Amino acid sequence: MTDTITVTGNIATEPEHKRTPAGVAITTFRVASGQRRYDRATSAWIDSGTNWYTVSTFRRLAEHAMASLHKGDRVVLTGRLRLREWDTGAKKGITAEIDAEAIGHDLLWGTSRFEKDAAPAADAPGVDADWSDRAPDGWAVPGADDRVPVLVGAGEAGPVLAETDAETPF
Repeated sequence: MTDTITVTGNIATEPEHKRTPAGVAITTFRVASGQRRYDRATSAWIDSGTNWYTVSTFRRLAEHAMASLHKGDRVVLTGRLRLREWDTGAKKGITAEIDAEAIGHDLLWGTSRFEKDAAPAADAPGVDADWSDRAPDGWAVPGADDRVPVLVGAGEAGPVLAETDAETPF
């Protein structure tokens, strides 16, 4: 199953950071998403259960998640949902896992301060490894190039890019 979902909830465990033998960064944590409903008879909100998700982040998002997120933080995240059945012999169950594509603090509950990286990750789709035409903050220098790369697909070797005029990017 590769359903994309968006979840709001509280981080229930301290994020744990690991690296694969190939050096890929992975940060995982659990999120509790409380469900509430309004009861018209009592004119009050009633808690009606909690959904628990194991969230995994990879590469650059994993690095940023480890530096930014802590147990108790309220977050909004989106990613691919996977439901896994398990059986220990004594118990059976289903675990909900999310491979996160984006995460941010839920600003309804507090404030956050964003720090931009000096340059996007070189392994991100559509990112050119040559930053000679970029300012120190990673943004393009105005007038440095009239052609812009546009992601047109994906192949075995990675993203497929084409160049087009900045005035007509599509």
